[in-house]
Amino acid sequence: MSMNNQGRPTGTGEAAPGNSTIGGIATISGDRGLDHEEALIFELGHGATGVDLPDVQIAERRLGGMRRMGEIGLPGLSEPEVVRHYVRLSRKNYAIDSGLYPLGSCTMKHNPRLNEKMARLPGFGDLHPLAPASTTQGALELIAALMTWLTRLTGMPAVAMSPKAGAHGELCGLLAIRAAIQARGENRKRVLVPESAHGTNPATAAFAGFTVDEVPALPNGRVDSAALKAKLGPDVAAIMLTNPNTCGLFENEIVDIAKAVHDAGGYFYCDGANFNAIAGRVRPGDLGVDAMHINLHKTFSTPHGGGGPGAGPVVLSERLAAYAPVPLLVADRNGLRLVEDAADAPQGARPFGRMCAFHGQMGMFVRALTYMLSHGRDGVRQASEDAVLSANYILASLKDVMTAPFGDGPCMHEALFDDSFLEGSGVTTLDFAKAMIDEGYHPMTMYFPLVVHGAMLIEPTESESKYALDRFIHVLRALAEEARAGRTERFAGAPRLAPRRRLDETAAARRPVLRWKKPDALREAAE
Repeated sequence: MSMNNQGRPTGTGEAAPGNSTIGGIATISGDRGLDHEEALIFELGHGATGVDLPDVQIAERRLGGMRRMGEIGLPGLSEPEVVRHYVRLSRKNYAIDSGLYPLGSCTMKHNPRLNEKMARLPGFGDLHPLAPASTTQGALELIAALMTWLTRLTGMPAVAMSPKAGAHGELCGLLAIRAAIQARGENRKRVLVPESAHGTNPATAAFAGFTVDEVPALPNGRVDSAALKAKLGPDVAAIMLTNPNTCGLFENEIVDIAKAVHDAGGYFYCDGANFNAIAGRVRPGDLGVDAMHINLHKTFSTPHGGGGPGAGPVVLSERLAAYAPVPLLVADRNGLRLVEDAADAPQGARPFGRMCAFHGQMGMFVRALTYMLSHGRDGVRQASEDAVLSANYILASLKDVMTAPFGDGPCMHEALFDDSFLEGSGVTTLDFAKAMIDEGYHPMTMYFPLVVHGAMLIEPTESESKYALDRFIHVLRALAEEARAGRTERFAGAPRLAPRRRLDETAAARRPVLRWKKPDALREAAE
């Protein structure tokens, strides 16, 4: 049996009527009830168009004679067919609006519809980035209010709003650190990064021109502070530490680590990806942090996924505040305005440069501030507490059937399990995750953090009710008990009930098809 290019199991490798069976009955259309068999849009094209265009004669001299002479291979469909295609594809997606999304580290929380309503207000949704400051005072006031919230929640005096996402924020923070080091006349080139860090941390440090020095973890999942201190020296520019860390644990020696780094002349960059666990309870500035990006999608409910748009503001300590990038939001007698040029910066400011063309993603700013105002500081604190409570409830409910490497004590916002409970069963972490799809759940984050073998990282967030958590726990307990008992039938080849069966990801990586080919060409390539 082979896979067709839609991922259905067939006998010929090609989508064909009657190739879909359920309950022993083959369907004529290939569909299964409301589960439509949807081909690639290029295969659906049949020459129709959704709009009639006049037959315009184009002179040969137009575009310097570079006129298209043949077909360009775009699919032709009527408007209803285009709409149906994308609606059908959307029904194959899993989203936070359709079920619990347990991805650890990613913080897939509910996006309140109030946020969306506010972001669509004409004064915000229709705002042009080149509009004069005199016509955008309301938007600038909103940005200023969001900056106030971020600085007060973090205990940091300054914030750069323009970074577009977490990794972009990391780069902003490290460039500010680099500028501060250069201003001191020093040439520090080493950045210390824990081995459990997000992969963007070492990548960003290298991109900013630093060398990366890895710091090991202790058996309890936290950074080895003794090893870290032993690496400190006059060439160390900074550490990049995530707190709570990627094992879902609070780094309880963080104040001592920050002091040691500062005493060595370095700076403390904190990856703020997990701020959702401590917002309203802990101010990173009080811990000695010099720079930290804040993923608005993770902590303040702006949409997550889909490739953007994103926002990753960076809060800065007094040691780095002067080096915040332009544009800078300042107030004068005419109201609020953006300083676009470092030469025009207020006295004392020494911007390291610019991160992007404009001041940031306005739609995300509106959503984040709406979330903050609707919750209040006490509500933000409660959201963090509930996220931690949910994760600990899952940890306590599953650690007797799934092994938790750091389960001796409480976790923070996410519960971490490993694959030890599957040892000898023939079931892998991937098999377990794929079986979850048949049960209607998106798998948790797998194989991360890398310091834990066969890691399964679960972050329920504060969005889920106890009822939803209990249903999720029931499914995972049952799957774990079946695997441990050697009843592995449901794991082999899972998922079986999803629109697509398990694909050969290794073959896809080794022999990628990077452009569309006709079905017969795809079949020949597969053979």
